[in-house]
Amino acid sequence: MANPTARPCIVWFRDDLRLSDHPALHAASKTGAPMICLYVFDQHSRALKAPEARPPGGAARWWLAQSLRALNESLMGLGASLVLRKGPAAKVIAELARETDATTVFWNEIALTPHMAVADQITRALDEIGVGTQTFPGDLLVAPRAIRNKENRGLRVFTPFWRRVQSLGDPPKPLPAPKTLNGVADIASDRLESWKLEPSKPDWAGGLRESWTPGEASARAQLKSFLRGNVAGYTGDRDRPDRDGTSRLSPHLRFGELSPRQVWHAAHFVAAEHPRLSGGIEKFLSELGWREFCRHLLFDVPDLAMRNLQPSFDAFSWQSDSKALRAWQRGLTGYPIVDAGMRELWHTGVMHNRVRMVVASFLVKHLLIDWRHGEQWFWDTLVDADAASNPANWQWVAGSGADAAPYFRVFNPILQGEKFDPDGVYVRRWVPELKELSDKMIHQPWTATPLELASAGVTLGKDYPEPIIDHKIGRERALAAYKKTRGGL
Repeated sequence: MANPTARPCIVWFRDDLRLSDHPALHAASKTGAPMICLYVFDQHSRALKAPEARPPGGAARWWLAQSLRALNESLMGLGASLVLRKGPAAKVIAELARETDATTVFWNEIALTPHMAVADQITRALDEIGVGTQTFPGDLLVAPRAIRNKENRGLRVFTPFWRRVQSLGDPPKPLPAPKTLNGVADIASDRLESWKLEPSKPDWAGGLRESWTPGEASARAQLKSFLRGNVAGYTGDRDRPDRDGTSRLSPHLRFGELSPRQVWHAAHFVAAEHPRLSGGIEKFLSELGWREFCRHLLFDVPDLAMRNLQPSFDAFSWQSDSKALRAWQRGLTGYPIVDAGMRELWHTGVMHNRVRMVVASFLVKHLLIDWRHGEQWFWDTLVDADAASNPANWQWVAGSGADAAPYFRVFNPILQGEKFDPDGVYVRRWVPELKELSDKMIHQPWTATPLELASAGVTLGKDYPEPIIDHKIGRERALAAYKKTRGGL
């Protein structure tokens, strides 16, 4: 039974904005002590001044605001509320502990260097004032230190990594959400609006609001819906941007509205009940494994977003072309599948996974623009911008990263469009100025005759741009540059 006169404890929420399978919240609730639920918006900690630790981009800030509101509503339903404080986490948490005479601070670990550095600062600050700490693993299936090679380094090829993860068996079962919480009233809290996470002048988030409902309830509903429906065709449909074939779980995982082990156990449960779905579920879980792989990689290489994992790429002759970069960012390259992807990103805060590879390849290979420019753009515009997956995926495409695609793999944006958007559904949605073109011409409108263009109401160079680079020329230029970089290999 809760003791209202007992000294309180603090649960520090981080990238784990949920009540279910929240080990720190679960442990704190079991103590029966009055509980203060805290979120700290920290862009000031000494550790966060490290170049590898970036504040969230614009789209992620929007999602964070919605997710915090949803978490607060869930907490209020159980008898608590979310206290919001801004500033260096160690200073904020120590001050709150002194202010409330708290005995212990609970939190879930995040196995990334900047987050671990902040946690160490907090532990030291609380030790100085006699406040205890309890921490729990919570953001991964397997701790990075559990999967090492003979040189005590993480694995850099995905397939053996994923086999090792699977060989360790099931992760612990998810913990239930508390039924009630013994909250502490009247704790000073910032107004969420004062943090200015959401855009106002201009308000460019209309497409995000139209596309998403952040929060734990939405995340769990989406997981359930996916495992009951789209997972059946996931193996093939996940590559089709013209179909609703993906899980749409990435931003929910990014903000911890779902935990990886919730996804793991839910997927295995469905596979056991419906063996016919096992193929799609196995492929889906391998994508969860790729997220894990990227996290383990970032654990070893915290500056992954800034330097080539393979040093041979340090001498690569990237081109400085602000005009081409801007055309790529705006979805005005003249290649419909590329432009559709970039416009989908701007409107919805996500881009279909297959198209992400195509647009990334186009930037770093056709245009020879440094992958870091693309990674930074995605960081600001993706609602699921993840500190590990974003740079790891960009380096994979560029050929400079772990388990990288061969440098000579230059995606042909025309063939990619024709193969994965054969009826032009995806392009017509996001590049509507081309919607009247035939399926045959929609992925290469510059090959249409003047009559065909006129019939479709398209004037190239006016309604839609000519290609900013010829595919064949771009491919040959990329191969020459890569051959030089890789020593002729």
